[in-house]
Amino acid sequence: QVQLVESGGGLVQAGGSLRLSCAASGRTFSSYTMGWFRQAPGKEREFLSTVSWSGGRTYYADSVKGRFAISRDNAKNTAYLQMNSLKPEDTAVYYCAASSTTYIATYPHEYDYWGQGTQVTVSS
Repeated sequence: QVQLVESGGGLVQAGGSLRLSCAASGRTFSSYTMGWFRQAPGKEREFLSTVSWSGGRTYYADSVKGRFAISRDNAKNTAYLQMNSLKPEDTAVYYCAASSTTYIATYPHEYDYWGQGTQVTVSS
Protein backbone atom coordinates (compact mmCIF):
# COMPACT_ATOMS: atom_id res chain seq x y z
CA GLN A 1 0.00 0.00 0.00
CA VAL A 2 1.31 3.43 -0.96
CA GLN A 3 -0.23 6.75 0.02
CA LEU A 4 0.63 9.79 -2.08
CA VAL A 5 0.30 13.46 -1.17
CA GLU A 6 0.95 16.21 -3.70
CA SER A 7 1.99 19.74 -2.85
CA GLY A 8 3.41 22.80 -4.54
CA GLY A 9 0.48 23.88 -6.65
CA GLY A 10 -0.78 27.44 -6.76
CA LEU A 11 -1.37 30.49 -8.89
CA VAL A 12 1.38 31.62 -11.25
CA GLN A 13 1.62 34.01 -14.17
CA ALA A 14 2.22 32.75 -17.68
CA GLY A 15 5.91 32.12 -18.24
CA GLY A 16 6.47 31.31 -14.59
CA SER A 17 7.54 28.12 -12.87
CA LEU A 18 6.29 25.77 -10.18
CA ARG A 19 7.72 22.66 -8.61
CA LEU A 20 5.28 19.98 -7.56
CA SER A 21 6.20 17.40 -4.97
CA CYS A 22 4.65 14.00 -4.32
CA ALA A 23 5.42 12.53 -0.92
CA ALA A 24 4.87 8.80 -0.57
CA SER A 25 4.36 6.70 2.50
CA GLY A 26 5.58 3.15 2.81
CA ARG A 27 8.94 1.50 2.51
CA THR A 28 8.45 0.31 -1.06
CA PHE A 29 8.41 3.67 -2.84
CA SER A 30 11.61 2.86 -4.69
CA SER A 31 10.01 -0.16 -6.34
CA TYR A 32 7.32 1.87 -8.09
CA THR A 33 7.30 3.68 -11.38
CA MET A 34 5.99 7.20 -10.71
CA GLY A 35 3.91 9.32 -13.01
CA TRP A 36 2.28 12.73 -13.21
CA PHE A 37 -1.09 13.45 -14.78
CA ARG A 38 -3.40 16.43 -14.93
CA GLN A 39 -7.09 16.97 -15.42
CA ALA A 40 -8.74 20.19 -16.51
CA PRO A 41 -12.48 20.79 -16.04
CA GLY A 42 -14.51 18.88 -18.59
CA LYS A 43 -11.47 17.03 -19.93
CA GLU A 44 -10.05 13.55 -19.48
CA ARG A 45 -7.07 12.88 -17.27
CA GLU A 46 -3.93 13.59 -19.31
CA PHE A 47 -0.60 11.83 -18.98
CA LEU A 48 2.37 14.18 -18.50
CA SER A 49 5.46 12.27 -17.49
CA THR A 50 6.81 9.14 -15.87
CA VAL A 51 10.06 8.09 -14.20
CA SER A 52 11.37 4.60 -13.58
CA TRP A 53 12.03 3.24 -10.11
CA SER A 54 15.71 4.18 -10.29
CA GLY A 55 15.15 7.55 -11.91
CA GLY A 56 17.20 6.42 -14.86
CA ARG A 57 14.40 6.45 -17.41
CA THR A 58 11.97 9.27 -18.04
CA TYR A 59 9.28 9.88 -20.62
CA TYR A 60 7.21 12.94 -21.45
CA ALA A 61 4.06 13.81 -23.30
CA ASP A 62 4.68 16.05 -26.29
CA SER A 63 2.63 18.79 -24.67
CA VAL A 64 5.17 19.26 -21.88
CA LYS A 65 8.42 18.00 -23.38
CA GLY A 66 11.15 20.58 -22.95
CA ARG A 67 9.17 22.53 -20.33
CA PHE A 68 8.58 19.99 -17.55
CA ALA A 69 11.10 17.75 -15.80
CA ILE A 70 10.31 14.74 -13.65
CA SER A 71 12.63 13.41 -10.98
CA ARG A 72 12.59 11.38 -7.78
CA ASP A 73 14.53 11.04 -4.57
CA ASN A 74 14.08 7.52 -3.23
CA ALA A 75 15.84 8.39 0.01
CA LYS A 76 13.11 10.98 0.66
CA ASN A 77 10.25 8.91 -0.79
CA THR A 78 9.40 11.86 -2.99
CA ALA A 79 8.80 12.49 -6.68
CA TYR A 80 8.93 15.90 -8.30
CA LEU A 81 7.64 17.72 -11.34
CA GLN A 82 9.48 20.90 -12.24
CA MET A 83 7.27 22.99 -14.50
CA ASN A 84 8.75 25.89 -16.46
CA SER A 85 7.39 28.27 -19.10
CA LEU A 86 3.88 27.69 -17.85
CA LYS A 87 0.95 28.56 -20.08
CA PRO A 88 -2.70 29.26 -19.27
CA GLU A 89 -3.59 25.93 -20.89
CA ASP A 90 -1.53 24.18 -18.21
CA THR A 91 -4.23 25.10 -15.69
CA ALA A 92 -5.55 21.88 -14.16
CA VAL A 93 -5.51 19.66 -11.11
CA TYR A 94 -2.21 17.77 -11.10
CA TYR A 95 -1.97 14.23 -9.78
CA CYS A 96 0.93 11.96 -9.01
CA ALA A 97 0.52 8.21 -9.26
CA ALA A 98 2.47 5.04 -8.55
CA SER A 99 2.60 2.03 -10.83
CA SER A 100 3.93 -1.47 -10.20
CA THR A 101 4.73 -1.86 -13.89
CA THR A 102 8.33 -1.99 -15.05
CA TYR A 103 7.72 -0.38 -18.43
CA ILE A 104 6.79 3.13 -19.52
CA ALA A 105 3.21 3.56 -18.34
CA THR A 106 1.18 6.37 -19.87
CA TYR A 107 -2.43 5.34 -19.19
CA PRO A 108 -4.26 6.01 -15.92
CA HIS A 109 -5.37 2.37 -15.61
CA GLU A 110 -1.72 1.30 -15.45
CA TYR A 111 -1.30 3.10 -12.14
CA ASP A 112 -2.20 1.51 -8.83
CA TYR A 113 -2.16 4.43 -6.40
CA TRP A 114 -3.12 8.10 -6.75
CA GLY A 115 -2.75 11.26 -4.76
CA GLN A 116 -5.58 13.67 -4.08
CA GLY A 117 -4.31 16.26 -6.55
CA THR A 118 -3.04 19.81 -6.33
CA GLN A 119 -4.47 22.77 -8.25
CA VAL A 120 -2.26 24.67 -10.67
CA THR A 121 -3.64 27.88 -12.14
CA VAL A 122 -1.73 29.86 -14.75
CA SER A 123 -2.95 33.38 -15.41
CA SER A 124 -2.43 35.17 -18.70
